Parts: sequence; structure tokens; C-alpha cells
Amino acid sequence: MSYLPQVAVPATYMRGGTSKGVFFKLADMPESTQMAGAARDALLMRVIGSPDPYGKHTDGMGGATSSTSKIVILSKSNQTEHDVDYLFGQVAIDKQFIDWSGNCGNLTAAVGSFAISNGLIDNSRVPDNGVAVV
Repeated sequence: MSYLPQVAVPATYMRGGTSKGVFFKLADMPESTQMAGAARDALLMRVIGSPDPYGKHTDGMGGATSSTSKIVILSKSNQTEHDVDYLFGQVAIDKQFIDWSGNCGNLTAAVGSFAISNGLIDNSRVPDNGVAVV
């Protein structure tokens, strides 16, 4: 039996409020997955471990609940009034589907931290102590 080689994709498992999700920098993702489509969805479902007919996400980063089976993709924004572009996906547990139509307020709260720690925000805007607005 022959398998394709594994591909390393940097990611961060982060909590925002009562939710948890896997955060990605768009530029770190394989080129074929940097745009919407089947390749991106297949990679992200594999990361989460979906679909899982047993509903456990044993072979992935998902937590087998709707509040722990989420994906976030961030990139620097091309819009001058925005720092980052944020894409949220809710991964189904037992079927092959990612809902890209919604948002997650809890994980939105973690976007700034991820953006700062992953170099999406210029260091000159990040104080040693205090508040950085993203």
C-alpha cells in the first residue's frame, strides 16, 4: 500500500471564551488550500478528524462538540482600515461538511492574540504592557 507523504502545516490550538479552535495563518497553508474549495476543506476536516462516524474525533484536533470543532484562518488584510482578514469555519462532526457562513464570537476574541503572536501585526504597534487594538 502506498500513501502520500505527510505535509507539515503550522497551526495553533487556541481557546477563545468557551470555544476552542485550530488557528492557521493563510500563508502557512499549502498553496492548493489557500483558496476556497475541496482541497482546503479536505485538509481542515482531516486536521479536526471529521467526519467521524463514532462522533469522538479520536484521530484529530476536534473535541467532538460543536464548540470545539472550529477552524480559523487569518491573513494580513489588504484593506487599509483592517489589520487582518478572518475566516471562520464550523466543522461537522459526523459528516463531510464545513459551514463557512457563520462566525464565532468566542474565537473572534482570540483573533488579536493569534495575529500578534504570529507576526500579522507590526511589532511597533504592540506595547510591552497595555492594550493593542487589532
